[in-house]
Amino acid sequence: MDALSISNMEKELEMKHILETRQIDTDVLIIGGGTAGCYAALTLSRKSALSILIAEKADIRRSGCLAAGVNALNAYITEGRTPQDYADYAAKDAAGIVRQDLLLTAAELFNEVTADLEQLGLVILKDENGKYVSRGNRNIKINGENIKPILADAVLQSEHVTVLNRVDITDLLVENHKVYGAVGFSVTERKAYIIRAKSVLAATGGAAGLYKPNNPGFSRHKMWYPPFLTGAGYVMGIRAGAEMTSFEMRFVALRCKDTIAPTGTIAQGVGARQVNAKGFMYEDKYGITTSERIYGTVVENHLGNCPCYLKTGGISERQQEELLKAYLNMCPTQTLKWIEQGTGPAEQDVEIEGTEPYVVGGHTASGYWVDTRRETTIRGLFAAGDVAGGCPQKYVTGALAEGKIAAESILALLQSADAAQKAAVNVPAAENGCGETAEPGPIIGANADGKTEIDRGAEEFLRKQAAAVLDTYARILSETSAPYTAEELEERMQKVMDEYAGGISTHYAYTEQRLRLADEEIDRLAALTERLAAQNMHELLFVYELRDRLTVCKTLIFHLLNRRETRWHIFGENQDYPEKNPKFFAYLNSRIKDGKREVLWREIVKENEFRHTNAMSG
Repeated sequence: MDALSISNMEKELEMKHILETRQIDTDVLIIGGGTAGCYAALTLSRKSALSILIAEKADIRRSGCLAAGVNALNAYITEGRTPQDYADYAAKDAAGIVRQDLLLTAAELFNEVTADLEQLGLVILKDENGKYVSRGNRNIKINGENIKPILADAVLQSEHVTVLNRVDITDLLVENHKVYGAVGFSVTERKAYIIRAKSVLAATGGAAGLYKPNNPGFSRHKMWYPPFLTGAGYVMGIRAGAEMTSFEMRFVALRCKDTIAPTGTIAQGVGARQVNAKGFMYEDKYGITTSERIYGTVVENHLGNCPCYLKTGGISERQQEELLKAYLNMCPTQTLKWIEQGTGPAEQDVEIEGTEPYVVGGHTASGYWVDTRRETTIRGLFAAGDVAGGCPQKYVTGALAEGKIAAESILALLQSADAAQKAAVNVPAAENGCGETAEPGPIIGANADGKTEIDRGAEEFLRKQAAAVLDTYARILSETSAPYTAEELEERMQKVMDEYAGGISTHYAYTEQRLRLADEEIDRLAALTERLAAQNMHELLFVYELRDRLTVCKTLIFHLLNRRETRWHIFGENQDYPEKNPKFFAYLNSRIKDGKREVLWREIVKENEFRHTNAMSG
């Protein structure tokens, strides 16, 4: 990959010494160095000589949902099961609003990517016969505190991969529904980046911090989903006109009280059932899908049968020791809490509660509307992991699988373009016996200097796009004072969403009237962000994180308003329409067109292959 350099375009965009502006040209830009992004880079590096750039807001060794580790792989095809079994389970859990093609293609790769992780150094627990130790029907146990460093190290040792840590990508460069790159800034240095690419993969996370969290003040960031994930990847696509799906399928996690530690480790690890304060096992009454487990807990609390627990009292000393060790791999605060109290789960049941709602495509189906290849409705823009919609219950291995699928699709796209370019000048591509290109060809659409070649009309339009983004950075950094901070506006946003858009304080329920009030208030807060100031690059990051969250809130409210039913209790608890309605057995998609957000209802995809057919996908 070419070294960073100043071009004529950069000189035009230099902002009077406010920020140093750099341009990078690459074949593939991967936005987000989490699970999906890292594995996509690995796949591309192994299968091609394409130049690959990962732009990561933090550092890939400890970024994304795996930053703190994990103690199980929750999506695995255990002995006697099939990928179709997994797809059927996920479809049932989501009341049918899933993409069969996405679930099946991901599930078919679960075991392959798991074996690869083990080869890279991940410790997977095995029994006396050398078989993986399962935890339930679809999970296997691991020692995963260092799972992200293992994955990151493999990426850093790969050929043709450059990692740009601590760079926040804010905007895509899109012309005529085709992506040409992105713009971002360093969170530590006074630098801005214009990155031009043949293809872009959005592999950022979902959105946390939209709602008022369980814990106040200093502990407000002790939440289930990483607090540094703000939905930025969604927002880039939303602003560019990409079609998004299922934002109304929020995710509310059932967690251990106060620590917000995962409950599956206990429920599946020792078979603990949910009980109320009177000892009644209520999960049989409300159901055992993901949303029903939360729903039962909320209802029992509302009825006064609280607190609710996972019944662990009476488990063996060995089981208790296993639980203490398991939480050290992903949420050590739970183990510390038991130690500090002097009472472990064998002596005392574990109190549980629901978290605030999140928007995340790894557990529910929120995200970009993609085809089977994981391409979005913007040509050349792909999505994988939490930011890709339609494929819930994907977890770690699903993110890895989607990273691999997207990478292979990008490679096929660029090789096809390369072949077409060669054919145009009557230069046949070298083929192997399978009819595939034997060796990667020259960079697609590149000039003699290796720079990305863009036609003049698009070049001018993209130059203006990049200039507008850089001007926004400069304006915020040039402000000397502001009547409020990003943190103050964020707290107001969380209060609005909590009270009017179905947060913890309203038992996750909402009405049309309250949603409209929330929508109006979010608009006011968005307008106020225009007056925010940043004294340094870190504060500029906070401003953009707030702007991203507000945009996700707007999209979420729009989706909640338009699904006039209650399909998933708690995830979407619509008090105006408390029952399921077969009329809404469809995907609720949206996009911004001509400055206005519009609804697109899509029929359930039953086929194993789906390609975009709407006008925006070309």
